[in-house]
Amino acid sequence: FTSTRDLKMIECREIVDTVKEEAAAANTPNIVLDKDGKVCDVCTDMQAEFAKNPGGLPAKRAGLIIAGCIGGAGLAITTICVPFVLPALRAVCLPYVPATTTQLANVSKALRGRSTNHPTLVDIGSGDGRIVIQAAKGGFAAHGVELNRWLVYFSRWSAWRGGVRGQATFARQDLWKSDMSKFNNVVIFGVEQMMNQLESKLEKELVEGSVVVACRFKFPTWKPVEEIGVGVDTVWRYQR
Repeated sequence: FTSTRDLKMIECREIVDTVKEEAAAANTPNIVLDKDGKVCDVCTDMQAEFAKNPGGLPAKRAGLIIAGCIGGAGLAITTICVPFVLPALRAVCLPYVPATTTQLANVSKALRGRSTNHPTLVDIGSGDGRIVIQAAKGGFAAHGVELNRWLVYFSRWSAWRGGVRGQATFARQDLWKSDMSKFNNVVIFGVEQMMNQLESKLEKELVEGSVVVACRFKFPTWKPVEEIGVGVDTVWRYQR
């Protein structure tokens, strides 16, 4: 059921729509008449209101700038965060967990005396580069393999800042596709799920006399020749 007022409003809207088109063309104020030729106050008021605000004000430049900055910041954050999240989607996840000061010291102990006659070293999953940089300062030709591009960039910057840019190098690579045969020393901060597969890879690729230093988790079948530290800071040295 439609009331007389509702019908009047519908009629007024139809008239106003017609007046909008005519006003847009003539750009002049209009007095709105109803079908009987009489002045329609309601329609005239609606037309006046439309003239004041014909669909909202255009966006201000400051608002567009703010919206652009927020969108750009969101895109930048996403670009940076994605490389840290993607490893979790792989079959074997090797997350970035910085080595502690104690772990660094224990790795140095496990590698003592190796930089003279066996100077090449690779850190698998080198993260922020601290193991590689420490090894380079200790006389090794050290190399880091890391899948996260931002960590690779940061590591290269840290090596330059530490004055060992020539001795510490970094590459964005998948560790499973990297050739380990050219390194005499291997350091790995691994996870339990990957140690069996990594043991098989190193067994095939490392030359005789190579040393492998495992941190946090042992290899499943190899027997360590030395165990240094306790708890999460423990490292195991293996001699091939």
